Amino acid sequence: MVTTLLTAGAAGAQATASTAPAAAALHRYPGADLALGEKLVREHKCTECHVRKVGGDGSAIYKPKGRINTPAALATMVEMCNTELNLGLFPDDVLSVAAVLQRDHYRFVAKP
Repeated sequence: MVTTLLTAGAAGAQATASTAPAAAALHRYPGADLALGEKLVREHKCTECHVRKVGGDGSAIYKPKGRINTPAALATMVEMCNTELNLGLFPDDVLSVAAVLQRDHYRFVAKP
C-alpha cells in the first residue's frame, strides 16, 4: 500500500537542487504531513530507539548510500519499524514520518 501511494504521486514535477528541503520531502511523499511526522517521531521516541541500536546520537542509522537508497525503501523501513514495534501507524502516518526523515536525513535527489 505504501508503494502504491508513492507511485501515485511520482508523476509530479521533478525537484531541482535548489528546491527547499520541505518541498522536496513533500514531492517524494505526496500528501505527507510534516508536522504530523515530526509529532510521531517524538511520540514514538524514534531517536532514542536509534541511539540504542547504533549508539552516539543515533544518526548513524541514516545511511543514504546504504540499503535505504530510494523514497520507497525509506517508507518500507518506516513501515517495518511500525510493524515490529506495534506502533499502530496508518499508511498516511508512515508517509509523514518518511517525509520528515527524507527532509532531515536522506535528501534523495530526483532522478531524471
